[in-house]
Amino acid sequence: MGFERRFAPDFEVIVCAPSESFRWNVHDYPHHLAKWHHHPEYELHLIQESSGEMMIGDYVGDFQAGCLVLTGPDLPHNWVSAILPGARIADRDMLIQFSPAFADKVVSLCPEFHDLGTLFADAARGIEFSGEAAETGRRLLREIGAASGPQRLVLFLELMTALAERPAERRILSRAAAGAPTRSSGKLEVAISHILENFAAPIRLSQVASLCGMEASAFSRFFKKQTGHTFARYVNCTRVHSACNLLSRSDKPVTDICFEVGFNNVANFNRQFVKICGRSPSAYRRDSRRIGTVTRWDQAAEARI
Repeated sequence: MGFERRFAPDFEVIVCAPSESFRWNVHDYPHHLAKWHHHPEYELHLIQESSGEMMIGDYVGDFQAGCLVLTGPDLPHNWVSAILPGARIADRDMLIQFSPAFADKVVSLCPEFHDLGTLFADAARGIEFSGEAAETGRRLLREIGAASGPQRLVLFLELMTALAERPAERRILSRAAAGAPTRSSGKLEVAISHILENFAAPIRLSQVASLCGMEASAFSRFFKKQTGHTFARYVNCTRVHSACNLLSRSDKPVTDICFEVGFNNVANFNRQFVKICGRSPSAYRRDSRRIGTVTRWDQAAEARI
């Protein structure tokens, strides 16, 4: 059973105030909302502080402070900051969320917003922004938090327009949209599908290279060029991410989780986990339980923010 079926993303319910067209929010890290999850709404997400690993659909990659990403409806996503055990980052995440119906309404409002349709279509696979688009996006996203009434909507339209008018400053992240087949059907698809299906078992580069009809050395260069990761690092990221889910969702011993996700010794598991998540597996479990323990009243209040 593959990664995506073994560890399905949590479904997040987002409630927008009746007086607002979209939801703006900030939260700390760690936080019970900072997890592998999805929702029907678009989300523009800014990481204000820290660095670490982000997972957008089937994409796994590094992020730095200032990372600005737009995800489409039901595209799973998560950002895992590399921080010391017990550390907390105030207001790490700043974001807006809006429904597909609202996005369609904006695009159809007038011909001048035609380019927003392309932006929202590309968001189905996740978009990371750079350059002036990212700089302007960060500024406007923060201004929205202090605005109210019609000015809030004006800033939203200015923000989306700024992101849409510079296509050269955006990068598509995931190979596939949520619930849709991948657009690329070549060797990389074969390799990553094999990893996601078999990460809990030993995976040799030479074996996957053979599945792709390539020699090992050529495949190694190809994989690094296409994904930005060495083959070993991509496999380790996939295993550690699956371990994070087991640590936060089960009471299984850390040693059992180590072997269940494909590591062959505890020392290497701990080393790779700290390298990717910035803390030990035990600390990650403790922090996730502490942050994740909220009352029903707290959850209802969060939904109204």
